[in-house]
Amino acid sequence: MYDYLIVGAGFSGCIIAREIAEKLNKRVLIIDTRNHIGGNAFDYYDENGILVHKYGPHIFHTNSKKIYDYLSQFTKWNNYQLRVLAYVDGKKVPIPINLDTINELYGLNLSEKEVEDYYKSVQLQYTQITNSEEVVLSKVGYDLYKKFFKNYTKKQWDLYPSELHASVCARIPTRTNRDSRYFTDKYQVMPKHGYTRMFEGMIDHPNINVMLQTNYNSIKKTIPFKRLIYTGPIDSFFNYKFGKLPYRSLYFKFETLDVETHQETAIINYPNDYDFTRVTEYKHLTGQKHNKTTIVYEYSSKDGDPFYPIPKDENISLYQKYKTEADKLNNVWFIGRLGTYRYYNMDQVVAQALTLFETELVKLPDI
Repeated sequence: MYDYLIVGAGFSGCIIAREIAEKLNKRVLIIDTRNHIGGNAFDYYDENGILVHKYGPHIFHTNSKKIYDYLSQFTKWNNYQLRVLAYVDGKKVPIPINLDTINELYGLNLSEKEVEDYYKSVQLQYTQITNSEEVVLSKVGYDLYKKFFKNYTKKQWDLYPSELHASVCARIPTRTNRDSRYFTDKYQVMPKHGYTRMFEGMIDHPNINVMLQTNYNSIKKTIPFKRLIYTGPIDSFFNYKFGKLPYRSLYFKFETLDVETHQETAIINYPNDYDFTRVTEYKHLTGQKHNKTTIVYEYSSKDGDPFYPIPKDENISLYQKYKTEADKLNNVWFIGRLGTYRYYNMDQVVAQALTLFETELVKLPDI
């Protein structure tokens, strides 16, 4: 008999398992359908000995000292600030759009004040923002929207920005200075020995057991447990009774090159050219020294593992039906990107897991 069954061995599952095992001294079983822990943050050494992320680049960033300190129990860090280029009009320019992006793209020499005036001159005015296209047009106007956002969003989501919830493009800043960092959080770091090693430390506790390549439906009636934490797709839990929640998936083409470095930055986006959305060179992220390098081409797809909930109003309404069903259950909690049908950064997932433990699980009576 386990006190808790946790479905999913990613950030949410592993963090809650550790908290329950260590602070409540309860027995926990984590299961996952994949053959590894770590969820989409899983990394490994490829056949050439290069550390790669199996499911695309993961760069940890947060402004929360609490979250940084919590994860620091399980890993040492390398400081790393991500810089991304976008291949536009035959040039590689900084993204998010900043002062240098404008000057390089248009052959100008604007100052910070002048680029601010430039944005104002091209911005479209709306009384109410209703979608992601309007978000971008209200910030940078039509030409930059067309060069950086329109086709990239179509490749990524198979939807144009006008078809997507405003929150998608609202996450992307626009700058008037020369700050070329993709993130501006206080803590921007990478686990020194990789994410998988960090997760191994997290679940290294005598009260935690793990079963991989295990489906919840295959064991829910054979392994006894008292409470359930479910980080998988919420629609799957309810056997898709209201219909399937749509997701975008990704697939990756890895290539190892016989050179030390291949591109100027870890990530180069391709908004308009080619079928892939971006190319990542992992050694920039990990700081690994090696005489070869591995790059990955990233493609978006409607088929495959669920990566990104598609933020459209009808999808959010469908999720609410499942949430209403979930709220009726006792001793069952749904968390994480798949459990709550919402995009989260890694630090947000950590915060959600810790909050659930601190505000609810720690107060529960024994059963």
